[in-house]
Amino acid sequence: MRFLGAGRLVLICGMVVQLGVWAHAQVNRATIYGTPEWAAATRRPAAPVVLRPGPHLFLDEYLIESAEGLTRKVCSPPRDQNLPNPIVTGKEDRCFQPFFTVSRSPETGRFRLWYGAWRDDKSTSRSHLAYLESDDGIHWKRPARILKDPAEIQFGSEVLDRGPTYPDPARRYVYCWWYGGGMRIAVSPNGLDFTPMAPGVVVPHGHDITNLWHDPIRRRYVATVSEMLQLEHMRQPRRTTLQAVSDDLVRWSPQWIVLAGDDRYDPGVLQFYAMNGYLARGDLVIGMVKNLHDDRKAEGCPPGAYGIGSTSLAWTRDGQTWVRDREVFFGPDPRHGAWDHAHAWIDEQVPVGDKLYLYYGGYRWGHKHNRFEERQIGLVTMPRDRYVAREAGTRGGKLRTPLLVLAGSALTINAKIDGALTVRLVDSDNRPIPGFDAVSLHGDRLDHPVSFAKELTVLAARPVRLELELRDAQVFGFDLR
Repeated sequence: MRFLGAGRLVLICGMVVQLGVWAHAQVNRATIYGTPEWAAATRRPAAPVVLRPGPHLFLDEYLIESAEGLTRKVCSPPRDQNLPNPIVTGKEDRCFQPFFTVSRSPETGRFRLWYGAWRDDKSTSRSHLAYLESDDGIHWKRPARILKDPAEIQFGSEVLDRGPTYPDPARRYVYCWWYGGGMRIAVSPNGLDFTPMAPGVVVPHGHDITNLWHDPIRRRYVATVSEMLQLEHMRQPRRTTLQAVSDDLVRWSPQWIVLAGDDRYDPGVLQFYAMNGYLARGDLVIGMVKNLHDDRKAEGCPPGAYGIGSTSLAWTRDGQTWVRDREVFFGPDPRHGAWDHAHAWIDEQVPVGDKLYLYYGGYRWGHKHNRFEERQIGLVTMPRDRYVAREAGTRGGKLRTPLLVLAGSALTINAKIDGALTVRLVDSDNRPIPGFDAVSLHGDRLDHPVSFAKELTVLAARPVRLELELRDAQVFGFDLR
């Protein structure tokens, strides 16, 4: 990978930034769905894929060996006029950034929200951490509580709850923020009173956006940070997303690139403000990408306003290489003057029963416009795991997986079926397996049970293919339990 302008000072959006300060240590593992680079990076192993219990989603073709008559459809969560959006406001609640944390207390089930709040002096480069609670994740108890700063805060509102069983209760909660050249860390027993865990920066990076997450699959901490970089296939410097990992929050791996613009595939000057809202589903981690086009303007915006922001999907199967979807998953409200008319950046995914609550930051007119009143937080919901559908119309279609080892005792299908869907298992030569012949499904369910004549456990470690035939139906994935 060729880096341009390392160490060069440039002026971007009113900020002097240094390009490529740590470029020598950065490996580029960013891929874009549907490109030759993606195909090379996500090639399946020659051996059968062993699937552990958990949902297995058809976001890409990793679990699709062949498909006929099907369309891939990104399923945007709909706006619901019955929700009181924005649920957190810029004026009343002092919301200052589109970055925040929403989690549920394991003890009480109560929703807890931390977000960046503007200061009394209306500084554009300093903020506080604010806190709200809710019984339903929709209506929040006010007034917001402005927490005491553990140290000087520029931006940052990521709070990680390590749970009631964490061995050191005084350090159960972790807060990360950006100040003075990188990510800093503080800890708390209750998520309200934070003290620094380390004396300074633990992950150095040059742009002021930072995020912390714990990967439950690989059991390690993940820092997602931002840099202004000019890479190969970029006409100019732009915001680029990197990650590093740690076992103890203090010692971190070298950073590598996980999201990067590419002029060969991306329209205009696309850059990435961040990736947040991680959720582990089966062998996937799904993230929400904050796309930014400062080279565009929202329709009807006032003079001086600029910037359009949307959200796309990204996912990883190994915790290293990320696949970014070029399609918009959730975009700004096209209605003129809507509170989220210019930006719609999903920052958190919270499972609530059979639904997924998606919390997002919205801007009315643009990226830097009226930042003390028009940066607010909203909510949309969607059925669980229904990010991407494989869809068949009246002519029907067919999907067949590669050889799989189904390490489970029960199989369910996540599908919306207006016509019909048939499920069967076939062997390595695509011949039907006795006892696992066609089972017909109907209706709209996240977990259609597939009742074969025989139990899945009789297959033991035998490789099989899952075959689906659809007509007037959408299938999103399947689950092993």
